[in-house]
Amino acid sequence: MRDTGTKKHAALAEEFIQDKEKADWHDGALWWIRQKRDMQANQTPQWEELREAASAIKMNVITNLHTYLLQFEANLKKNGVKVYWAANADEHNQIVYSILKEKNITEMVKSKSMLTEECNLNEYLEERGIGVINSDLGEYIQQIDNEPPSHIVLPCIHKRKEEIGALFHIHLGTEEGLSDPTALTRVARKHLRNVFLTRRAALTGANFAVAETGEYVVCTNEGNADMGAHLAEVQICSMGLEKIVPEKKHLAVFLRLLARSATGQPITIYSSHFKKPRPGQEMHLILVDAGRSRLLGREDFRNSLKCIKCGACMNTCPVYRKGSGLSYHNTITGPIGAILAPNLDMEKHADLPFASTLCGSCSNVCPVKINIHDQLYKWRQVIVKEGYVANSKALSMKAMAFTLSSPAAYQAAGKTGRWVLNYAPFAINNKFNPWYKQRDMPGGPKESFGEWYAKNQGKKED
Repeated sequence: MRDTGTKKHAALAEEFIQDKEKADWHDGALWWIRQKRDMQANQTPQWEELREAASAIKMNVITNLHTYLLQFEANLKKNGVKVYWAANADEHNQIVYSILKEKNITEMVKSKSMLTEECNLNEYLEERGIGVINSDLGEYIQQIDNEPPSHIVLPCIHKRKEEIGALFHIHLGTEEGLSDPTALTRVARKHLRNVFLTRRAALTGANFAVAETGEYVVCTNEGNADMGAHLAEVQICSMGLEKIVPEKKHLAVFLRLLARSATGQPITIYSSHFKKPRPGQEMHLILVDAGRSRLLGREDFRNSLKCIKCGACMNTCPVYRKGSGLSYHNTITGPIGAILAPNLDMEKHADLPFASTLCGSCSNVCPVKINIHDQLYKWRQVIVKEGYVANSKALSMKAMAFTLSSPAAYQAAGKTGRWVLNYAPFAINNKFNPWYKQRDMPGGPKESFGEWYAKNQGKKED
C-alpha cells in the first residue's frame, strides 16, 4: 500500500498538474488508449452481448463463491499444486516467506501482481533478506524509481521516455540522454534475462482461475510471467478470491474482453495456462481474502468484485487522466480503486469516492458492467453518514439539503447567488473557492428559469 503521509487526492493531483505539459500529455495518452478500446469494441461482433455474458458469469461466481473456491482447491490438489488460504496481507506474506525460507531461496523474480502490491510483499521480503525483482517492464521502471505503479495495466504511464532514459542511465548505465523506447527496452531485456536465468523462485498473479479444472491463466504482453515460471524450480501464484470462473469455456468470453478493454488490442500476446508442476518443480497457490469477503457482504458494493482489472475505467476517467494514478493513495487507483479502497479503510480513503465527476463514463466502458459511478455515489452517502468527511463539507451538505428541500429557501438562494455573481464577484472569485483555482465563475443570469417561465407562461409562439 502506497504511503503519501497525510496528503489526500486533491492535494496530490494538484501537485501533478503543476506540470501542465506533462498533465496534458498524460491525459492525451490515456484518451488515445480509450479510443483504441472503442475501435475494438465497434469491430467486435456482439460486443454488448459479450459484456452481458461476462457480467452474468461473474455474478454467478459472486453468488456461489464458496462452492467454486472449494471446487478449485480440490482440483488444484489433484493436479499436484500446494494450496494455502490467507485472510489478510500479513498471512499472505508469511506464507510466501515460509516457502522461500524452506528452500533457502534469497532471490525471487516476480511478474506483475497488483495483489502483492496490496500486500507490500516486496518490502516484507526485502526486510527479511530476500531480494525481489519486478520483471514487467513498467513495474521494473517503477521499482528502480522507488515509486508504486500508477496504473494497474500501464504501471509507468505517467512517465515520459526522457524520464525513463534518465533512470536507466543512473541504474543500468545507459548512455546519458538515450530515450529511444526500442533501445531502452533492449537494455532492460538484457538485464532481466539474467534475472530469469538465475532466480530459483518466481511469483505470478492470476488473471483468471478455472474452478472446473484447477488451472489459472496469466495474461501478459512481454512473456515475463512465462520466463519466470518455466525457469524457476519454485513457482508461486498469489490470487484474490474473486478471480474464479466456473468452467474453462467461460475463458473465451473474458479473453475477448480483457485486452480490448485494457489496451485496445484483440488479445494479449501471451495467455498462459498453468495447471501442473513440471517434474522437479513445485507449484504453490495462495488464495487471498484481504477484504474481499467484507466487500462481498456489502450489498451495494459487491458488484465491484466482478472487476477483471482491465483499467478501462482509468483510461476514460477525466479525473484520473488529469491527476494521474499517483494521486490515489491506494494500490488500485482510478474509479474502481475509489470503490475498493474505502472497504479496506473508510477513514483513510474517505476522499477517494469524491474524486469523480460521476459522469458515468467508467460504467459505460466496464467490460463486466459494474455500476461504478453509482457505487461511488453510494460510498459518498455512507462516508458522510459515518462522519468521515470534513466538518465544512458536512455542514455544506446539510445546508444544500435544506435549500433544495425548501422552495422558498431555493428561490432566496438563487436570487442571492445571481446578485453576488453580477455585482460582487470578488466574494466568490477568491482563493477560498477551490473552483476559482483553475477557472473564473460564470456571470449570473438576470432572472431564474422559474421567473422567466412565470413571465412567459401562456404566451404562444408566432
